[in-house]
Amino acid sequence: VQLQASGGGLVQPGGSLRLSCKVSGITVSNNAVNWYRQAPGKRDFVAGIGSRGSTLVADSVKGPFSISSEDGENTVYLQMNGLKPEDTAVYYCNAVGHWGQGTLVTVSS
Repeated sequence: VQLQASGGGLVQPGGSLRLSCKVSGITVSNNAVNWYRQAPGKRDFVAGIGSRGSTLVADSVKGPFSISSEDGENTVYLQMNGLKPEDTAVYYCNAVGHWGQGTLVTVSS
């Protein structure tokens, strides 16, 4: 199983980014895929999508953030709107105990 996260970068406060998690070795439609983020000293759950398409978004980002999947691409997306400096972190995707390499999101003016 491999997960390839991409889409991070530098964005101004209030901006948007869409992160992608390209998955190989399993089918996203049959497995849960989650996004986490790690800032210095902590790793937090951000959002997850289940095998039947059900979604869960952390209360701290519910509303501005959403998660979706594209079964044909075997990819899970994290749409992040209204970004704040406190959203700065390395974002990782996770599925069946495997982690991707992470993508850095920096929110700064």
